[in-house]
Amino acid sequence: MSTPAVQVRDLRKHYGPKKAVDGLDLTVEHGEIFAVLGPNGAGKTTTVEILEGYRHRDGGEVSVLGVDPRSADRAWRSRVGVVLQSASDHSELTVREMVTTFGRYYPSPRDTDEVIAAVGLTDKARTRTGQLSGGQRRRLDVALGIVGKPEMLFLDEPTTGFDPEARRAFWDLIESLRDGGTTILLTTHYMDEAERLADRCAVVRDGRVVALDHPARLGNRARQQAHVRWTVDGLLHEEKTTTPSALVAELSTRFGGEVPGLEVQRPTLEDVYLELVGEAGR
Repeated sequence: MSTPAVQVRDLRKHYGPKKAVDGLDLTVEHGEIFAVLGPNGAGKTTTVEILEGYRHRDGGEVSVLGVDPRSADRAWRSRVGVVLQSASDHSELTVREMVTTFGRYYPSPRDTDEVIAAVGLTDKARTRTGQLSGGQRRRLDVALGIVGKPEMLFLDEPTTGFDPEARRAFWDLIESLRDGGTTILLTTHYMDEAERLADRCAVVRDGRVVALDHPARLGNRARQQAHVRWTVDGLLHEEKTTTPSALVAELSTRFGGEVPGLEVQRPTLEDVYLELVGEAGR
């Protein structure tokens, strides 16, 4: 497509003297999963809420699916799915009733039972939402966000409260949506989630994007020094190098094959993230 799915230029939002978003730029291409990372208070949720049309901005330009969310109509909203950090309860409705009701807001919704199964709530379909656990309620929030077959899906910390098995099942679901053409923007505090899902990710600090790239290349991660460790007579040896393969080959020759206690570790995404956000992320 000729224009990006999301285009943001010099976005600004102030709350009195507090600059929640301070000149943020962002571009999300059609069909990609884009992760926004940052510490609490960095401006992630405010930015996402502006993109969703839930919050007014003080300045800057925003386009989502070719439309300014500030003046978006019902037709635009039918193309967008949203999973907020929190949602109000309709405690007397069952899971199936909630998904069915929300599906009726859209011109071509997904099958109710298919959506319930996709988020792992089949055995809770007849349970009233007020009786769900926190993690189960979060899964229902996701179901309500995807039932309308959105072209653009916003996920604000979607797997909070999920157990490890449910998180991985959710990741499979998100990847299948992307493979089907849905553009996805998510915020998350889980680095393994960003590593697994994101085609690109942006790190936000103090209302601005301070780094943007594929997770494997973020902050020059691939070029940073690796830690190579090995043991000799029970003593640990360590060397930092930008050419770990050459060092391992040298060690292999020295030890005649297997290198005792060999470990090669490059900086993780979490390491790079903490460097980028500084004390705010610790």
